[in-house]
Amino acid sequence: MQQDIPDLAADNPRSPSWPTFSAGLLAAVVGFASSFAVVLQGLTSVGASPEQAASGLMALSISMGLGGIVLSLWHKMPISVAWSTPGAALLATAAAPAGGFPAAVGAFIVCACLIVASGLFKPFGRAVSAIPAPLANAMLAGVLLGLCLAPVEALANVPQLALPVILVWLVVSRINRLMAIPIAVVIAAVLIVMTTDGAKLDSTILSPEVLLIAPVFSLDAAVGIALPLFVVTMASQNIPGMAVLNANGYRPAPQRLFWSTGLFSFLSAPFGGHAVNLAAITAALCANPDADPNPKRRYWAVIFAGIFYCLFGLLAGMATSLATAAPPVLIEAVAGLALLGSLAAATSAALADEDMREAAIVTFLVTASGTSFFGVSGAFWGLLAGLGLLGLSRLKPALSALRKT
Repeated sequence: MQQDIPDLAADNPRSPSWPTFSAGLLAAVVGFASSFAVVLQGLTSVGASPEQAASGLMALSISMGLGGIVLSLWHKMPISVAWSTPGAALLATAAAPAGGFPAAVGAFIVCACLIVASGLFKPFGRAVSAIPAPLANAMLAGVLLGLCLAPVEALANVPQLALPVILVWLVVSRINRLMAIPIAVVIAAVLIVMTTDGAKLDSTILSPEVLLIAPVFSLDAAVGIALPLFVVTMASQNIPGMAVLNANGYRPAPQRLFWSTGLFSFLSAPFGGHAVNLAAITAALCANPDADPNPKRRYWAVIFAGIFYCLFGLLAGMATSLATAAPPVLIEAVAGLALLGSLAAATSAALADEDMREAAIVTFLVTASGTSFFGVSGAFWGLLAGLGLLGLSRLKPALSALRKT
């Protein structure tokens, strides 16, 4: 009678496997291709030149790649790191601050320091967590609304380019939702190459130049960019990222992960990167059983994803060149398609609590209006308005109780 001999190497958590390799590759493709247009749009909106945007995209790609590798090796858990897509969407709706992109870079550094502080100082982290989730989601939904309208605008302005991209997205999303945006990006890139004068595709920036941007610090940029960027990054990325890890049986110390991602954000900011954080969607790809049956080996999926992120970062100039050559509304349309799911989730979460619904709607409307006061963006005022209304609604019952006593 022949006895099966177990494959010890297959159960060795220190050795990678083909499932972890394929999961890591898929996570990197989805993470980069599905939202790089949002990042480029955001950096450009706050004053970055094409070269600076390419440098920022490269810095973010390498930062989240190395961040995922370091944290996964440190904890032996699949801890994915991604750029802040909601943060990039926030930037895309903002105007360039006084002082231009250097002032935005200063705000990125301030945001990174706030993320580090939220991890190192528990009272500060608790204060951030105390921001009601419906209001944070309402602010995010208001930020995303403008971009998510872009596909309709593109269909009206450049139908010959927008229609094929939207149709491909619709068809592929019915088959494989994760691959819908990456394939739509490929179609958009092909259309741009076919319809654009070759001279506009500047080959000199196919490999991005590393640009060190001297930051300028200002109160307006700190309040108008850094604070809203910090809030959406924490509420929409870091906290859900922890939830994904917990749901898959991993229990890392959240404070350590927060200050670590803040540190990687700090390192990428001088090169034009806005923020990196714990991933949610790509974390689910790397942490679930499909990545590997052995939960102790799944961290290899993040390591492979990190390697591919770094490689994609070296192609950031090519991505920026294509985006620069395209009609701006087409790039906004691709970004809007990528953010439709986020808009739906944020809107649903914002209106879920009936007691906070009115405050959430006010937050959403003020944010979506894009109105700025004193050079501070609508996202900050939207959150402030919602918190003020919520405070007033809770003050009335308290006053009534005092009168009765």
